[in-house]
Amino acid sequence: MRRNERNKDLVYLWYIICSTNCMKHFYLIVTFLFISFSYAQTDRNNGDIDGFKLYPNPVTEGKIYISTSKNAAKRIAIYDVLGTQVLETKINGKELFLGDLDAGVYVLRVYELNKVATRKLIVK
Repeated sequence: MRRNERNKDLVYLWYIICSTNCMKHFYLIVTFLFISFSYAQTDRNNGDIDGFKLYPNPVTEGKIYISTSKNAAKRIAIYDVLGTQVLETKINGKELFLGDLDAGVYVLRVYELNKVATRKLIVK
């Protein structure tokens, strides 16, 4: 059973057991904290990209450089603060042109060889 399904089952089980009015909220809070801490302790099996470097940040010249230890092909996704994807591209080298992005704060997500790196990107 996957962790998500198991945690949903635990929440539902606690809800059924704790259906009395006086203890219901207490048990739901305890369950929520338990699930929150269990997710915080999980290891990511794909982790951050080794040797990941992003520069310059903030971006002033309309391009950034992304380097990693392996320098393999990378898939790049950029999201605005509302979570809307504003750019998706692939690069083989280190240079990424961002001249079409308006000034603001973005989330940059880089995928390389089953690993992911996520960083805040500021465009001035």
